Amino acid sequence: MEKVLIITNTTRKFTTFMKNTVDVLQSLNYDVHICSNFSKYNNYEEEQKKYNVKMHHIDFERNPLNLKNIKAYRQLMKLMQEEKFDLVHCNTPIGGVLGRICAKKFKVPKVIYTAHGFHFYKGAPLINNIVYKNIEKILAKYTDVLITINKEDYEAAKKFKLRNNGQVYKVHGVGINTANFEMKNFDRNEYREKLNLSQDDIVLIAVGELNKNKNYKTIIKAINQLENRKIHLLICGEGKEKKKMIKLVEKYKLNNNVHFLGFRNDVMKLLLTSDIFIQASYREGLSRAIMEAMSAGLPCIASRIRGNIDLLEDNKGGTLNDVNSIKEFSNSILKLAKDKNLRTTMGEFNKRAIRKYDTENVKKELLEIYKSI
Repeated sequence: MEKVLIITNTTRKFTTFMKNTVDVLQSLNYDVHICSNFSKYNNYEEEQKKYNVKMHHIDFERNPLNLKNIKAYRQLMKLMQEEKFDLVHCNTPIGGVLGRICAKKFKVPKVIYTAHGFHFYKGAPLINNIVYKNIEKILAKYTDVLITINKEDYEAAKKFKLRNNGQVYKVHGVGINTANFEMKNFDRNEYREKLNLSQDDIVLIAVGELNKNKNYKTIIKAINQLENRKIHLLICGEGKEKKKMIKLVEKYKLNNNVHFLGFRNDVMKLLLTSDIFIQASYREGLSRAIMEAMSAGLPCIASRIRGNIDLLEDNKGGTLNDVNSIKEFSNSILKLAKDKNLRTTMGEFNKRAIRKYDTENVKKELLEIYKSI
């Protein structure tokens, strides 16, 4: 039985991406290993048995300048030396860099890299478009298959020269189980009561880490421009910017309208409880948060950036806005807040549009790619 190693930076649970990839690889009779930083994954050792995989902790850090990645590199070298993998599938920036360097050193026969969003992109700082692009260009020479998840990255990747005339593919993200959002017995009104929200409140929801990239300040400032105090924003996530955002909310006296819910395990129910999804990110690969919102039948207000323009059709599934325009975001909120029929129409459009990103379709795409090598 041939051995495959899936590399990803950090994870706190067995993700949909991991599950889909493992299912496909096991159907091809691979012995599957996964390495990641599992420090926040409390039961990963037990879940090895559940998913019939071998999981190896590596001290990866997301920040490429963190010196702990030197330790991670040594750990990964040791793992590859001991296990002698036939295939390595790298993911995320650090996993993509360290994984491909180590795979080259130990002459792994086949190497796949999934770019979940290149760090060079339209609108990125000049240094990103020089440094990161050249790094990816070099590492492409150690790569047999390069998988992208949005059109902009796909077009950029096609210009790289891969090992042995390797192929570049575009798949529909990491897969989302759209059927999970068909919760027929879910009581939306009861869930609102738990959140101290009334039935006539207009509830916006934003999901993601509170960091500079997610640009929560623009959303909060946009809400501040509205006179309607029946508009509420649920923010699901933690992060370094949380204290700053709380101060911004206090400055605008929006304490009764903006609710910081922290890390949540009930995001699906919170989406079904809400009226509108909103996101103002500067950078996304292909936003899983938007995909989940679309699956829940929500209209989406989002920034006009790579990935978002792949998922959303402007004025049909929501609105795409200039990332720094408080006015555009504010107008979009107002437009949807006052028109229930428009929210319903856009939400239904999104539920149809998201089907091609369903787990089963993505697994078929991955199967064809694995078969090709």
